[in-house]
Amino acid sequence: MMNKDLPRWATAFVMPVLNLLSALLVTALVIHLLGESPTESLAILVNSAVVNPEGLSYTLFYASTFIFTGLAVSIAMQAGLFNIGAEGQMYFAGLGLTLAMLTFDASLPAWLLIPVGMLGAALFGALWAFVPGYLQAKRGSHVVVTTIMFNYIAAALMNTIIVKLVPPGEQNPASRAFAAAAEMPRLNQWFPILGETPLNISFFLAIIALVIYGVVVSRSAWGFKLRATGLNKHAAHYAGVRISKMIIIVMLISGALAGLGSVNSIMGSTHYLSLNFVGGAGFIGIAIALMGRQNPVGIFLSAVLFGALTQGGFDLSLEKQNIPPETVIMVQGLIILFCGAMENLYGPAIAKVLNLKKRG
Repeated sequence: MMNKDLPRWATAFVMPVLNLLSALLVTALVIHLLGESPTESLAILVNSAVVNPEGLSYTLFYASTFIFTGLAVSIAMQAGLFNIGAEGQMYFAGLGLTLAMLTFDASLPAWLLIPVGMLGAALFGALWAFVPGYLQAKRGSHVVVTTIMFNYIAAALMNTIIVKLVPPGEQNPASRAFAAAAEMPRLNQWFPILGETPLNISFFLAIIALVIYGVVVSRSAWGFKLRATGLNKHAAHYAGVRISKMIIIVMLISGALAGLGSVNSIMGSTHYLSLNFVGGAGFIGIAIALMGRQNPVGIFLSAVLFGALTQGGFDLSLEKQNIPPETVIMVQGLIILFCGAMENLYGPAIAKVLNLKKRG
């Protein structure tokens, strides 16, 4: 029994869980070598990120951004494309959002201003993904190479542009703060137990995006063509799918989804454009797509997990002096390793167990 012949519950649930546990086991070993207790460290992380209401609020805040970047990578994977440019797409989308805010925040009401900002973010994110998509579709340039290049181009371009947006007399490399009408409504207005945290309605927008993604990919004719393209481009072509058009459209959607991740980070938290506001969220989206197996429920759970790691990692590094803040990045890297490059590590063992049960 090959990995592809394993039952769906094994590939969608058992293998990702085993891969995650493997990553956490290696992390526990590293923490032990650093001279700290893995069990105490885990307790601190869980209490900070899940048990404490304010910490849970921060976990869901980070997860809101990660859901969008995870969706961006996932929908591209459905078409057989590995878009690792969500970082640059989200960064450039922040510029589109900011230009919309700086232009209209003094004249438009909140109910209109917020959608305009979201539209600006989605358009600029899609624009930044268009060129890699076009080059893949029309010139055969591999999307992995071009999206890597565009991450660096976005970083360099944004460094130049943001400096020009700094108000006179200010030293902080950031745009001016947006008007109050540009702030995403925060959930603590209705749930005071969440405390003074930036969790906002972007969380619900992310959930809606997950539902739309799930329905479109698995329940629509276009979704069937999308998955057919990812499984076998030649067969999809003979079935009538225009491959080049599909690639460009998927990359536009992927970039737009990555761009929407900037809405939570900027309009939901800082309320201005700053250098490196993305903070690696685009790269985390890769891990989320891999671990969640491009499934809406898997993407949500993976995003919450990475949100918990981000939130809990802050308190863990404060309470355990021997554990540096970079430990969270190491954990993320291990999860990518086990859920990506080594995702089929336990496949043969599971297949062997299932075969033994059949014979028994």
